[in-house]
Amino acid sequence: MSEMSDEDRRILSYLHDSVTGGERYFRAKNIAEAIGLSAKQVGSRLPRLAEESEDVDIEKWGRARSTTWRVTLS
Repeated sequence: MSEMSDEDRRILSYLHDSVTGGERYFRAKNIAEAIGLSAKQVGSRLPRLAEESEDVDIEKWGRARSTTWRVTLS
């Protein structure tokens, strides 16, 4: 993965820990609340992290009022 920002590392770490704990589906606003970022900061990074992450697979899963992301371990 190319250079990651601190925010990228925090997002990936949160996702990895959550998936290890049994969670699979996430929304940007919930991730943001848990790690102290805005939903916009998280939401704008997830598509790029989906392409670049080697630890977790991030897939756009559904879109109702906000996008749901399905995350699994690689």
